[in-house]
Amino acid sequence: MNILKKTSAIVAVLGIAGFVLHTSDSDTFSVRSALDASPVSSSPVQSAVETGSGGSVNRTVFVADADASAVDVTVPGSYAAVSYRAESAPTSAPAGKRATQDREDDPAARMQAATAKMSGPVAALAMAGGPGSSKLIVSYREHPELFEDGRVEELGGEVLRHYEVLDLLAIRMPHESLIDFAIEDEVERISLDEVVLSGSVAARRAANSPKYPSGNVAYEGAGQTIAILDTGVAPHADLGVTVRQYSFLNGAFPQPVFDESQIETYNEDVRVDGYGHGTHVAGIVAGNGSASGGQYRGPAPQTEILSLQVLDADGHGQMSDVMAALDWLLKYGSHFNVTVANLSLGKPITESYTTDPLVAAVDAVWDSGIVVVVAAGNFGRHGYYSITSPGNSRKIITVGSLTDNGTGEDFSDDYASTYSSRGPTASDHIVKPDIV
Repeated sequence: MNILKKTSAIVAVLGIAGFVLHTSDSDTFSVRSALDASPVSSSPVQSAVETGSGGSVNRTVFVADADASAVDVTVPGSYAAVSYRAESAPTSAPAGKRATQDREDDPAARMQAATAKMSGPVAALAMAGGPGSSKLIVSYREHPELFEDGRVEELGGEVLRHYEVLDLLAIRMPHESLIDFAIEDEVERISLDEVVLSGSVAARRAANSPKYPSGNVAYEGAGQTIAILDTGVAPHADLGVTVRQYSFLNGAFPQPVFDESQIETYNEDVRVDGYGHGTHVAGIVAGNGSASGGQYRGPAPQTEILSLQVLDADGHGQMSDVMAALDWLLKYGSHFNVTVANLSLGKPITESYTTDPLVAAVDAVWDSGIVVVVAAGNFGRHGYYSITSPGNSRKIITVGSLTDNGTGEDFSDDYASTYSSRGPTASDHIVKPDIV
């Protein structure tokens, strides 16, 4: 294994694993406890999910209430525990001109073909109709052309984000237009643009660096860059490494200035982190320990940090913003020598990993050669099937939390933290997390 790959692997496992290994033992992942939340019996999401076709095993997971007034939320927290029937991935609607005439002549067939392309919550909104609208992520068979913007607008919708590499659009669409929009053959999948939350607020202690006689002590991340998709990274005494930050909040898609194939101008704006979570994560990975006399030192103090701000000052964000940062990594990551990407964030699983656009985005980054590490989530007290997306991806490294009781190298009393989300994953039953 060459030094680049070995260093990346060590940074991923030793450094970024600490992001969720040492969170405080509390429900810091801001959602309403399932023990206190009553199922929303009138919610179209619950109805659609419980009556969906497929297997006969019911599972409990957390999905956003799909009441028209609650879909486009700005403050997360409106989650409820509902019954989710385990099922295989939805069948794609007919492609090309196959069965087009049948769909036009038969409203029921048309409805079925359109909703087959939708996640459960979106299908429920489409069947309910009404005057409301929702933010959506649309996956296409090929990269959407500009004329697709016009079609969205003709149906009363609005394009909120374009993606440069991923075959997606982020849009807002009236519920009453969802069937007409989905029936187009080039539309492959429609999912809600869901709320994404940071994984933790604080840490008990940073992960210890490898010590002699371990051979890994020689690897400190020199020449590597770790992309941290989080709340930002503020200036700190322990972060003496190079840190560059780009924000993707509120529809932004920053672009470095190039001179031929080399970046000529970087973003030199003052870095901000209104929540502190991203700075905490960066410190675990690359902190040099100067503020603690070397006591709290990360395993990769020589690595560079690329801060991609996708969560706001409350630790909240939109899935579409996270995906924009992943899209940006696919285009510009190689120019920053990014070898590892960390997402200590997540959202409820509301559809199979085979159709979840957030999972597709992290998989694309993994396939590009970047090691992707994702938090498992903090819903362990709610039992099994509580892993969050995109931690349900089959490709990336999903990390759970371990409580070591502060006994150092005595591993006999270690156990999985009570709050750490547990597998298998909802719907697909994938064994996760990969490590704790």
